[in-house]
Amino acid sequence: MFSAYYGLSFNDVSLFVVMYLITSFGVEGGLHRYFTHRAFTGGPVVTVLTGIAGSMAAQGPILFWVSVHRRHHAYTDREGDPHSPRPVGSGPLSRLKGFWHGHMGWLFTVDPASWHWHRLVPELLRDRTVVRLNRLYPLWVLLGLVIPAAAGMALEGSVHGAVGGLLWGGFARMFVLHHVTWSVNSLGHLFGDRPHRTRDRSHNIASLATITVGGSWHNNHHARPSLAHNRQGFWQFDPTGAIIHLLDRAGLIHDVRYPARRVAKGSAR
Repeated sequence: MFSAYYGLSFNDVSLFVVMYLITSFGVEGGLHRYFTHRAFTGGPVVTVLTGIAGSMAAQGPILFWVSVHRRHHAYTDREGDPHSPRPVGSGPLSRLKGFWHGHMGWLFTVDPASWHWHRLVPELLRDRTVVRLNRLYPLWVLLGLVIPAAAGMALEGSVHGAVGGLLWGGFARMFVLHHVTWSVNSLGHLFGDRPHRTRDRSHNIASLATITVGGSWHNNHHARPSLAHNRQGFWQFDPTGAIIHLLDRAGLIHDVRYPARRVAKGSAR
């Protein structure tokens, strides 16, 4: 007998949340703080797990993601920045066009082939593990869809469960995380607080801290991009920094660049 199902199930929501947490940490903790800024050091297991988790977000292969972000820091809010939301052209729509470009329009105009990749990601190109992970990127994206579908099937024992897992833990999760990540590029350079007078227009947006897993403390990050924590006050919520701290305490990573240690040592990094 055919049965029609309407609305979200508990399993759909659970798979969305679990896959979101895994892949959002893969992006913010892996692609961003680990691969791009080298905020801590990890062995092969950490490299593989964070590389796969970040790649499952479907925001591009590791070398592409890191190259874009390092170029962003090199030319922040200036000519050469891949996704600055600066006004485009003139007239009443210039700011709106700039916002669109900074949020996602840049994806249709960016030309990484013209960049000097060996200058942007030299150490990653020498890392065989990272290069292999990069080449297998389509497999990791597919894995990010298969896992929630298989989990949905196992939890509900039906095709309906697999479809729900695929839609919510897979496609919907990718869609939401894409826009959350892009909001740091766009909104994070237009609105919010600026406790640090950096040379760019980066801002902190406290209201987005939870869904960006700490990435929306963007002005803090631009002031000290190599640090493992974006939190600079006890009230600033940075889940990614907390997970990095736990991994450090467990001995799974080392050489973690903490704010307090940086100040105590007087490092200029």
